[in-house]
Amino acid sequence: MERTRVIIADDESIIRMDLREMLTNLGYLVVGEAGDGRSAVNQARELRPDVVIMDIKMPDMDGIEAAKILTQERIAPVVLLTAFSQRDLVERAKEAGVVGYLVKPFRESDLGPAIEVALARFAEFRTLEREVADLKETLETRKLVDRAKGILMDTQGLTEAEAFRKIQKMSMNTRKPMKEIAEAIILAREAQSQ
Repeated sequence: MERTRVIIADDESIIRMDLREMLTNLGYLVVGEAGDGRSAVNQARELRPDVVIMDIKMPDMDGIEAAKILTQERIAPVVLLTAFSQRDLVERAKEAGVVGYLVKPFRESDLGPAIEVALARFAEFRTLEREVADLKETLETRKLVDRAKGILMDTQGLTEAEAFRKIQKMSMNTRKPMKEIAEAIILAREAQSQ
């Protein structure tokens, strides 16, 4: 089984060292370390880790801003570490799409569950995104096929079922998706009417 790849970001080198040791003891593979948010984002873009663990308070770009970028670009889930449990930081973290939040000092035994939950949430988000994209594609295809059916019904005097069957048959004969056939019918109609 492949080990989970982690990037650590904290501006305090002693904390990074402790984190690396804890993660290694837990069986994770630390593939990168950064002392500020911008470096963490750049490393994550390059190394594509499974998870990023970062402190909130860092120079150049704080952990929440970095987490927001990593979430928007769908690079990796982020677990934030902080010595602060202030409500405004928690709210900002939620808005940034952070999937884990640990308050310092934490124990090695706290780290594994936080990472595993973050990985599971991120996988769920990815699955939902794919499902939404598939549904959009299906809806788009259905709209185009309906338009093409209407054109065939108008121009060839077919019933709705016959028009659908014709599009379906053209799709099978040409080995092209029904969406492409529908688009071709619509384009041909638009070209004729110009």
